[in-house]
Amino acid sequence: MPPDDDRRLVALYDAHAPSVWRYVVHLTGDPSGADDIVQETLLRAWRSPRILAQEPESTRAWMFTVARNLVIDEARSAKRRHEIGVAETPDRVTADGTDALFESLLVEEALAGLDVEHRAVIVHAYYGGRSIAEVARRLGIPEGTVKSRLHYGLRALRLALQEKGVTR
Repeated sequence: MPPDDDRRLVALYDAHAPSVWRYVVHLTGDPSGADDIVQETLLRAWRSPRILAQEPESTRAWMFTVARNLVIDEARSAKRRHEIGVAETPDRVTADGTDALFESLLVEEALAGLDVEHRAVIVHAYYGGRSIAEVARRLGIPEGTVKSRLHYGLRALRLALQEKGVTR
């Protein structure tokens, strides 16, 4: 920095830093943060040759505007909102299986309350993945009987689950 610019920057600081600091403290209520804003304001003045070329008295409005904009930028920043940047995105939340365990316990209790014939048809058809004809062959009963027991068994199962508070 040439000696003339150095002298102008010192004059700029002496003339405006205290009033800019008071202004920033008035805006933010934070004296230590005001020091940073004043320093950044002076740094921007130093980087702008046209500001250093002006007389220190004519730059007050410019410095107040820069300080105000810095306060606004700070208030809008992620740091101010307590946001923390991370290198990796967090893992997705996965179900821990607790709900599925409770549901299976409820269904098991409800099935235990059914007649043996209805329970056998439902277990073979739904949990065994068998067709009506396969269930009929395994249990040694007609297909019509399998369909009838399946219908009435599912209706009884639905009622038993509703009594336990299951709504879906």
